[in-house]
Amino acid sequence: MRFTGASVPRREDPRLLAGAGRFVDDIDRPGPLEAAFVRSPVAHGRLIEVEAGNARATDGVVAVLTAEELAQCCSPMGWGAVGPLIVPAHLPLADDRVRFAGDPIAVVIATNRAAAEDGADAVEVDIEPLPPVTSAAAMGDDAAAVWDEAPDNVLWSGEEVWGNPDEAFASAAHVISETLTQHRHTCAPLETRGGVAEYDTSTGSLHYEVSHQNPHALRVHLAAILGLPAARIRVTCDSIGGSFGLKSNPTREDVAVCAAARLLGRPVRWVEDRAENLVAGGHAREEQVSVKAALDENGVVIGLRADLVMDHGAYPFLNLPLSLFANIIKVLLPGTLRVRHYQFRGSVVATTKASFVAYRGPWEIECWVRERLMDLIARRLGLDPLDVRRRNYMGNDHFPGAMLTGPTLDFMTINQTLDRAVELADYQGFRTAQAEARAEGRHLGIGLCTYLEPGPGPTDYGQALGFTYEQRSMQRARVKLEPDGSVTVFTSQQPHGQSHETTLAQVVADELGVGFDDVRVVSGDTDQVPFNMVGTGGSRAATLGAGAAQGAARIVRHKLLAVVATLLEANPDDLDIIDGVVAVRGSPDQCKTVAEVARLSYMAPFTLDQALGDGFDASFDFETPAGGWTQSTHVCWVELDPGTGLVTVPRYLVVEDCGEMINPAVVEGQIRGGVAQGIGSVLLEKIVYDDSGQCTTSTFMDYLLPTAAEIPRIDIEHLEGPSQGDVPWRGVGEGGAIGSPAAVCNAIEDALAPWGAKITEQYLPPSRVLQFISSATEPNEAEH
Repeated sequence: MRFTGASVPRREDPRLLAGAGRFVDDIDRPGPLEAAFVRSPVAHGRLIEVEAGNARATDGVVAVLTAEELAQCCSPMGWGAVGPLIVPAHLPLADDRVRFAGDPIAVVIATNRAAAEDGADAVEVDIEPLPPVTSAAAMGDDAAAVWDEAPDNVLWSGEEVWGNPDEAFASAAHVISETLTQHRHTCAPLETRGGVAEYDTSTGSLHYEVSHQNPHALRVHLAAILGLPAARIRVTCDSIGGSFGLKSNPTREDVAVCAAARLLGRPVRWVEDRAENLVAGGHAREEQVSVKAALDENGVVIGLRADLVMDHGAYPFLNLPLSLFANIIKVLLPGTLRVRHYQFRGSVVATTKASFVAYRGPWEIECWVRERLMDLIARRLGLDPLDVRRRNYMGNDHFPGAMLTGPTLDFMTINQTLDRAVELADYQGFRTAQAEARAEGRHLGIGLCTYLEPGPGPTDYGQALGFTYEQRSMQRARVKLEPDGSVTVFTSQQPHGQSHETTLAQVVADELGVGFDDVRVVSGDTDQVPFNMVGTGGSRAATLGAGAAQGAARIVRHKLLAVVATLLEANPDDLDIIDGVVAVRGSPDQCKTVAEVARLSYMAPFTLDQALGDGFDASFDFETPAGGWTQSTHVCWVELDPGTGLVTVPRYLVVEDCGEMINPAVVEGQIRGGVAQGIGSVLLEKIVYDDSGQCTTSTFMDYLLPTAAEIPRIDIEHLEGPSQGDVPWRGVGEGGAIGSPAAVCNAIEDALAPWGAKITEQYLPPSRVLQFISSATEPNEAEH
């Protein structure tokens, strides 16, 4: 039986669905202490005094730690200014300044959570208010500075030009200029952030059990900040209730909890409550792109200018340069457009808000801007949005080739996804039905979005992003044959909902010819799994994680065949491994079981003529192969009620090509989950700050998440272009969330066509839809 390509039931499900998962709040340690953070009530100010006397006298409180106490064992986080990139040094707890409402000022350690929270309430802080910086537009000498190192609040800026945009704009038949705005989101995983830190005073060793998607990077940073040898730090991750990017970086709370355990010599647990998560856990998106497009007489983009401003919040993250996502947006924004003249400017700006975190497809605005632009061109020139796309997208004769910004475009089926989606959607038939519905007073809309997802991208993708070395993403896996013939896979991936226990077992079981249930996948323990500074993220697992596991299993397979060939006096090329039995092809009686040979390798290796070295145990480093693009077209149907402004999504379609699929059910689950998040981001979700810098969306009554009632059936069709070789799988982790906001917004604008509405922002709740309708004098019959 071949396991890859089959929808094998997820191995994770019996444990998680039965409530047997082990999350941070389930961890039991002898004599654990609980932590609660004292957070700034104001957005910006000088911290004059922290008075903790009453808190220390509170029943159950063991300690109250401030920046002064943590300085005994913590170095600053960040490294100051380095060229154009400013990463201000800061401490785990605020010392002289607070920089957002929610900034941790002190941590209270108590015998239980209630006592810790009582103690936190008893801490008094004296803060001299400073002007808040609530918009990334606050750049320049007139704005209050969030950081002294960046008096204009610009932490990074950059510019790059391809071709001759000035010439393109001078010759343009039409020029479109718009400012497109994406609002602030948050990741909202089911399990909030948290961890349990335990410091062994006898060995000077720290063990941190944490809900995190990047354990090795966390370990590296903890070692540097806490001044401990990395060899004495162990980070482990068990069940993780989602992340979506939130838990990809070391945080100040992580450092404070670990420092507290070290100072007190007792286990310390911290689990973020939902209000903390929404206010201080980290936010995403909130970007603005001023885009100008030079068009020829047919509506083809011949020149493009984009000016990006990203709101980074207060504190920089450590694991990745804060310019990274701006550079990804820069590289991907042209997509497969025919445009050859392009200018990009980008700025990353500090504000007095919660810090920027990655959120499923953190470069998503590149897709939203490009696909919104296609519809805006159609509107301006009186064309159909589908015709504009077909005129602007590179034809199949351009492939293989290169994106304007450098990455290689090979194994391309992006136009086929559009053609198939249009066919399945009966696009022209919908236009007829739409006109009939409008005559009856019903307002329907359809929206398209076609895009590339780097999953993980081609071999030259990293160079295009600005890495100064030949960046070839690499990932290691280890595969070990156990004495009974079962197999253990050690992966540097850190799953938090991606089904790696299932998919990697499928790949290794097929490579070794053993049963699926005979393969165990180990992740999330820095003492056991291979090193990886990215963990799970960026749609990298299907290619890099699976490719590494397959490569390691292949080495073990070759060793196994060589040993059995000697035992059976056969040629290794004449042997097959099927259902755990190694047999001579055509002579099934000449065989050895995998378990039999594995047992000999442990118990009597001297009986085997083949030199095994480390036994049936191999590691493999897998590098990014050619190709690397997942390609998709989304189609969204909407109906809006002009009386209430309510938008419903009755139907949604995705046509994609991610190569061969390890597990189709897992692929479709990833796509549907991302689409649901994208629909929610347009219709429901928004983080809001008031003028004083207070986050006003601190509960799920304010920050609205989509439910099953808002999400339609999502139909998915898979295409499969030419194979990319021995590792034919590509990632889909981000794609659903990248394409859906554009498709939804385009559909809503299409439904609003009778009122002449032009959408330049992504957040479209009923109140905003009603504003579009009320601002028009009378409905008209304008069509695209």
